[in-house]
Amino acid sequence: MIEAIRNTTTLSGIAWLAITLLFYWIGLAINRKYYRYPISHPLIFTALSVGSVVYLSNTAMAHYQQSASLLHWLLGPVTVALALPIYRQWKRLRHYGLPLLLSIMAGGIVAPILAWAALWVFNSPVSIQLTMLAKSITTPLAMEASAQIGGIPALAAVFVITTGVVGAIAATSVFRIFKVSDTQSQGVALGTVAHAVGTAKSLHMGDEVAAMATLGLCVNGIFTAIILPLLFSFLSPSL
Repeated sequence: MIEAIRNTTTLSGIAWLAITLLFYWIGLAINRKYYRYPISHPLIFTALSVGSVVYLSNTAMAHYQQSASLLHWLLGPVTVALALPIYRQWKRLRHYGLPLLLSIMAGGIVAPILAWAALWVFNSPVSIQLTMLAKSITTPLAMEASAQIGGIPALAAVFVITTGVVGAIAATSVFRIFKVSDTQSQGVALGTVAHAVGTAKSLHMGDEVAAMATLGLCVNGIFTAIILPLLFSFLSPSL
């Protein structure tokens, strides 16, 4: 933490932190106005805008990461804060019990394994294959989990955002095609597969959907962070 504060309190660090927060503030304003469109998620606007400034200013990404290292450090407390929605939804979790946990675990396993298998078939670099395994959990957990198994944390964030946007956009059509009308099932699917972006979409679909999406997001994130190292040890001989 001390190192992160030291890097961020330099002139360069303050400038990049201000730029990042400014774009995020603008992204929030855009999202409030066009909340019905998943592509308006503030993370997408912020990432594209900051990336453009980094590119146009000919700044090394490593320099930006060092300058804004305080933001990266804050991912730790944010991850711990996931305990809060779990606590709020504890009664629901106890009520639905094992069937709910099994459905979330199934979604948390099938989605990344299918994505990893596609990369494996096309003989993609091992580091990208490993990064893909963390694509369906929220960004802080994905970055840390991918780093633990030899993936690329920055790329994990890209995969997470892309997965969330695609999942949120496709969700309505998928629910209609497969006639998924149960709000609890919709919420679990959105939170488990499309993580934070899907949960943001669920907020506009009703309280029941949002509550179950929150559970799916948190439980799948915790489950994946625990199981991914074990899964890596199983798959590593074939990689």
